[in-house]
Amino acid sequence: MATEDTHYHLLRLLEANPEASQRELAEAMGVSVGKMNYLLRGLLDKGLVKARNFRRSDNKRGYLYQLTPTGVAEKVRITRRYLARRRAEYERIQAEIEALEAELDEGAPDKGG
Repeated sequence: MATEDTHYHLLRLLEANPEASQRELAEAMGVSVGKMNYLLRGLLDKGLVKARNFRRSDNKRGYLYQLTPTGVAEKVRITRRYLARRRAEYERIQAEIEALEAELDEGAPDKGG
């Protein structure tokens, strides 16, 4: 099952590169072509993306993947949740760094001696 983060990254990628092949999308996402096909099929089934045939010089039958209005709205909702998770992660890391720095300051030998 695909995670929301995966959908977030794929929707962003499709919005920026609607003419990308499944192979190109798979490489950009670091997944297999089979997994990409599965992910795209899920977005198509949910009505978030539509695929249209188009011709391009290196691929006689390619697809143009476009976000539907529902897909755009879902991307906005997912982006908000993704940003909130990333901010929370950033704050946790920042607190951990501060704690580690304080720990090092407490255990550091005097510099004056």
